[in-house]
Amino acid sequence: MLDVQHLSVAYGVTEVLRDVSFTVPERSIVALLGGNGSGKTTTLNVLSGLLAPRGGAVRFEGRSIAALPSHEVVRRGIVQVPQGREVWSGMSVRDNLDLGAATRRDRRATRADLEDVFTLFPVLRDRQSRKAGTLSGGEQQMLAIGRALMARPRLLLMDEPSAGLSPVVVQAMVAAIQRLHARGLTILLVEQNVGVAAALAERAHVLMNGEVALSAPAADLLRNPDVLRSYLGR
Repeated sequence: MLDVQHLSVAYGVTEVLRDVSFTVPERSIVALLGGNGSGKTTTLNVLSGLLAPRGGAVRFEGRSIAALPSHEVVRRGIVQVPQGREVWSGMSVRDNLDLGAATRRDRRATRADLEDVFTLFPVLRDRQSRKAGTLSGGEQQMLAIGRALMARPRLLLMDEPSAGLSPVVVQAMVAAIQRLHARGLTILLVEQNVGVAAALAERAHVLMNGEVALSAPAADLLRNPDVLRSYLGR
């Protein structure tokens, strides 16, 4: 579904991604792992159309998306749940969800998808008239995922969905992501929590200093103490 080949990105003269290549098969969950500054979020921002690559190719369902603006990337079916959630704190939960569907014109299907989000995260139905900034961290993460789902993605990019959440909330988040995957949604997951990555991903790519250092089935990587120590700082 997603094919990234020889991707390079620079901020000015500083190269942050070098010759990064990986694929995300349809209906899979693939993890990008690595420490802070390894290039994980930069990779997602290129895929989302927020950054222009300096070189390489990015193809989604066989078509190049490397030069597309972010709103067109969303129309093609790639939607990102950003790191730190970035909900519109002064707006209501319902308005946040409605804005997730801003590129859509199929109103009946949009209403059905809203009901689907409320079924997945019942607390959002109960909180829909409240301002998003009053929600707990876990509820804001649910809202960020729900907002992304309102765009009806075929590929969901998730940047550190477990960050800052309690273990109980992380377990609930993992279960929700598993339900989405069981429905057929393809997911590219950026994580530093190796437990979350092990619970979700089928394959993992470890980024280090802007390069893919290792690629293997996620369970194999995360059972290897040398990988955990050398590449993930565990």
